[in-house]
Amino acid sequence: HQDLAGRRWTNPGEIPGNGSDDDGDGYIDNVYGINSIIDSGDPMDDNDHGTHVAGTIGAQANGGGPHVGVAWNVRLMALKFLDANGSGSTSDAVQCIDFGRQNGARILNNSWGGGGYSQSLVDAIIAARNAGILFVAAAGNESNNNDAFPSYPATYEVDNVISVAAVNRADQLATFSNLGASTVHLGAPGVDIFSSTSGSDTEYKTFNGTSMAAPHVS
Repeated sequence: HQDLAGRRWTNPGEIPGNGSDDDGDGYIDNVYGINSIIDSGDPMDDNDHGTHVAGTIGAQANGGGPHVGVAWNVRLMALKFLDANGSGSTSDAVQCIDFGRQNGARILNNSWGGGGYSQSLVDAIIAARNAGILFVAAAGNESNNNDAFPSYPATYEVDNVISVAAVNRADQLATFSNLGASTVHLGAPGVDIFSSTSGSDTEYKTFNGTSMAAPHVS
């Protein structure tokens, strides 16, 4: 995408396009990140969601596009474990978290949720915390009280987890947003959020969700 190409993290141990696993980490040509669904080095977005989130974080400034991210000098590491339908497994999520930790990520944006309590996921989040990494998570979109009914991974009680609700332009809680006096930590813009999408290198759309709020915090 025109607003993201210059913001991509690049793997210093990998030679692009040579069909080899140059750094011996188990992924071929993983120059910009990984796709843990198929253990591939190609994390291309086939859903729009990741591209939209990435644009909110780091779409470049003064690049000629109509968008700019909150922190446009970042490097964006693409870690994919959700398929085109938005479904994925916890084990693949853990794989992505571990890759980020092992390759110098400082903040992990987690605009996803679902499934029950997972000790393996908790262990991965703790390992990230021990490496000094923040784990920013979308609180969820079910109008749920996360204090009473946990929404994972946002409700894991590890002290690097920051759970983010969605607010609208009036700074009011979005009608769909989960909340929780002790388990949701702050709100960020999550209604009518304009950002990059993956349909073309110049495409943009407007989305709603705590998935859109979390990257403002990340």
